[in-house]
Amino acid sequence: MKPDAPIKSVKGIGPKTEKLFQTLGIYTVGDLLLYFPRDYERCPEICEIADLVPERKNAIYIRVPKTPVLNQHSRMQTAVLDLDGGGRRLRVMWFRSPYIRSVVKAGGMYVFYGRVSEKNDLLYMEQPEVLSPEQYRERQKTLQPVYGLTKGLSNKQVQKTVRLALEDLPIEMEYLPEDIRVRNQLAEYNFALENIHMPADEAGCITARERFVFDEFFFFLLCMRLTKEQSGTLKNEFHFIKPENGDGSVESDNDFVQDIIRRLPYELTGAQRRVAAQIQTDMRSEKVMQRLVQGDVGSGKTILAFLAMLDCANSGYQSAIMAPTDVLARQHAGKLEHLCEQMGLDFPVILLTGSLGAAQRREAYAAIEREPAALIVGTHALIQEKVQYHGLALVITDEQHRFGVKQRESLVFKGCRPHILVMSATPIPRTLAIILYGDLDISVLDEVPAKRKPVKNCVVDISFREKAYHFMESQIRGGHQVYIICPLVEQSEYTEGENVLDYTERLKGIFSPDIQISCLHGKMKSEEKNRIMEDFAANRIQILVSTTVIEVGVDVPNATVMMIENAERFGLAQLHQLRGRVGRGDAQSYCIFMQGNKSEKENRRLAVLNQSNDGFYIAGEDLKLRGPGDFFGIRQSGDFRFQLADVYQDAQVMGRASAEVSMLMQDDPKLVREEHRVLRQRLRMYAGDEYALLNL
Repeated sequence: MKPDAPIKSVKGIGPKTEKLFQTLGIYTVGDLLLYFPRDYERCPEICEIADLVPERKNAIYIRVPKTPVLNQHSRMQTAVLDLDGGGRRLRVMWFRSPYIRSVVKAGGMYVFYGRVSEKNDLLYMEQPEVLSPEQYRERQKTLQPVYGLTKGLSNKQVQKTVRLALEDLPIEMEYLPEDIRVRNQLAEYNFALENIHMPADEAGCITARERFVFDEFFFFLLCMRLTKEQSGTLKNEFHFIKPENGDGSVESDNDFVQDIIRRLPYELTGAQRRVAAQIQTDMRSEKVMQRLVQGDVGSGKTILAFLAMLDCANSGYQSAIMAPTDVLARQHAGKLEHLCEQMGLDFPVILLTGSLGAAQRREAYAAIEREPAALIVGTHALIQEKVQYHGLALVITDEQHRFGVKQRESLVFKGCRPHILVMSATPIPRTLAIILYGDLDISVLDEVPAKRKPVKNCVVDISFREKAYHFMESQIRGGHQVYIICPLVEQSEYTEGENVLDYTERLKGIFSPDIQISCLHGKMKSEEKNRIMEDFAANRIQILVSTTVIEVGVDVPNATVMMIENAERFGLAQLHQLRGRVGRGDAQSYCIFMQGNKSEKENRRLAVLNQSNDGFYIAGEDLKLRGPGDFFGIRQSGDFRFQLADVYQDAQVMGRASAEVSMLMQDDPKLVREEHRVLRQRLRMYAGDEYALLNL
């Protein structure tokens, strides 16, 4: 079986299961083998019934007093076994499993392994595995992979399919040059592939993961360097109006941008003024701008984007800002219109998002083609084929919408080589940012406007939850709103933690009916997510229970409280990003980090959030506290094309990969040597449709 064989060629995959795999983006055997586990399960120690912990997977070893009773009258055929121990009662249940009566016999000693729940002081274990003590001890020696799933596809099914694919897969050629592998002590590809999916032990799993983390960084950075070789030499074909003194500075009293800055209803920070000057200079230089503005939450990046867009319009050119959500795009458009009105400017503001009706979209397309000095705001709809720009000089994106080679090239084919400005709120330490954003010049906003009140923080355990609810209600009665963040969308068999769906229903039974509560998560359709965010922005919803999808949500200055459940499951930098959703208005805001366990290590880590609201300091401390090789840590840098790699956790690996890319580019910049033939083939697979545009 070859990697490019369709997934249905694996034994046991019929049309229905094939569609389920395709939902996960798995179309071929190769896709399947590169669909890495998101976690690994380690079997717990066997315990007594009295020591079972609800909402976790437990293992008990017990003598069965009688054969399970088969209930034929329930809607779902059920086998039930009641067990007693230490004054506690456990009901073990199997659904649609009449065979269990022939497996579990009276008087037999078995290990029951499954998730325990508690209802009305009675413990339940549903669908447990039944193992002999010897079988369970063998299971404890291994790590069981846990995959991201879709409804209808079980983890066991994915495990089995991967195992069958690996058994039937021919040995693949190693694509990393031998000298790179040896220098970095990396596992051979075939060994790594087997051990990432079916690890013999934790050591093999860590070795395999490090190999694939290196690969992810290596190919990402290689593509980036090849892209820079092209874009770094693009000539600036736009002629911007220069300040009157003619030397490219922005000191002149007659300079348009400086006049706008003076007339703003607030003072820009020194950092904002410095970066605004850098952007202006870039757009008037000989080469096309490729700049990253990296600033902490609340440092004032948006006004810099708007100033750059106004600068374009004043010189007779179009500009476009791409937002990650429809709601945020609409909000940007509204703020731009207000700014133009405030400054007495008649530049047209055009909104283009996927949620517009057909007639509105046609009107937007026509306006973009017609208006030479338009301020264009939208989502990914901005790079659709139907959009015909009229002198597009500047494209502004955030880190989650960084233009790939193909996307930038699509704009070139439309007759424009625009300046690129990327805005990032991810607090990556500068040493890492230089590597990760090596194709861009970097500006840092290291000041926060003085008018912002620092968010007040506290780290508490779950015993504080009731008090937190009372505090939330007092804030809501004062006219404000609340975010609650959960790590999961729904209850998971493999991952512990609060989930959005159950939590939302639970809150509805706690707060009074006049307080509107709703939930938000990534599995919802875009239209539904937009509607909920619009309702929250308009204060039609007072409590929003959400996953981390709100990291790139809408600006809601009225929200003053955020509570993050299972805070220990998130990286510090991500917690800081989430906290940035509050503290955006004039009122004092609060963030409650709810710790779901009592680990001393987690206490020390989360305490950093109490010490500082500075994202760059927090990111640096996170690096120190977690360090490299924190294998089972939570990934927090999901903004790039990485499955496994995390720029915080794997910073040292990223540094090594960067050094190897530099040496390779110096030695063989076009990868033409015979010893790099297989590497080039792998790069083609990594880059996909963009490969042809890498100019190799």
